Amino acid sequence: MFLARKDKPCFLVCLAVSQLTFILLLYRRGASSVFQGIFGAYPGWDYSKTQDVYTNLSLFVPDSEAVKTQYCPVKSPILVGPLTISVTKPPSLKKIQLKNRYVQSGGYFSPRHCFGRYRTAVIIPHRNRESHLRTLLYYLHPFLQRQQLHYTIFVVHQAGNATFNRAKLLNVGVREALRYDDWDCLISHDVDLVPENDYNLYVCDDLYPKHLSSAMDKFQYSLPYWTYFGGVSALTPDQFMKINGFPNTYWGWGGEDDDIALRIRLSGMSMTRTPLNLGRYKMIPHDRDSGNEENSHRHNLLRNTRLNWRDDGMNSLDFHLISREKTLLYTNITVDIGDAPVMPTKARRWQFF
Repeated sequence: MFLARKDKPCFLVCLAVSQLTFILLLYRRGASSVFQGIFGAYPGWDYSKTQDVYTNLSLFVPDSEAVKTQYCPVKSPILVGPLTISVTKPPSLKKIQLKNRYVQSGGYFSPRHCFGRYRTAVIIPHRNRESHLRTLLYYLHPFLQRQQLHYTIFVVHQAGNATFNRAKLLNVGVREALRYDDWDCLISHDVDLVPENDYNLYVCDDLYPKHLSSAMDKFQYSLPYWTYFGGVSALTPDQFMKINGFPNTYWGWGGEDDDIALRIRLSGMSMTRTPLNLGRYKMIPHDRDSGNEENSHRHNLLRNTRLNWRDDGMNSLDFHLISREKTLLYTNITVDIGDAPVMPTKARRWQFF
């Protein structure tokens, strides 16, 4: 009895530490990522050995006389893992079109030999990044085809010279994308990030929002902080509406990713995260854009997220649609989203409290 009583506090401390460690691991990588790692769902990828992203795509050449009779397999048979990525010389649009002959008008693709199991919309906010867009399209189209997805790429272009607003453009993209199809998954995708592994599936987690770009070369292929939700993320339409979409009030660089992560928690959800050895992305080098300067008000906005998130989002989205155009590689949506509001001088003093 004496020994049992003496050991019990030590046992409880060890148990508490192990539980805390497990919770932090879940928070950092997502529950599904942890269990996939435990059960060996993903191999130890060797990124010194890569394959061309267009490898074996000829196996999926459509047969005009074939009739689709079954769904595509859950795991595509032509996934290769780590991909050879070069971001130094943007390809021409003509080259991208020639290498993606079966992509239809508007950047639409559906497997011709089987029924795609997942319907994915990829939404890219954009302004004055044409060379980055060409590089991303060169890799992203075959990347999605390798996964046998039914997909469309939407590029949301902010017109004018007002301060850039990434999150608001993504809200516009979701609203417009939902006009075209009943999507299973909405992918928010920065134009300067290129995925490095085709096993990083562009499909949603049915339970929680998923962070795909967990390991960027910019951050030495690690997370900058545990709650990071920037770059590339995946939400079902229901999850997107549950958090009221993204905030419309972040003009300039920074802050909106943290707001989104907080919205996920406030709405009663957690985030899942692609394992670091799988969610690898190369960032296309670039300088800070003119009109996308650092948002000096982002900390004040974040302090008020708990109060404002139900009123700032899809239910308050205001924009002027200038045009919808189906190009050969994507659906281009050009919008005027207005100008950044003039913040009162008092707001700057609030940052120090």
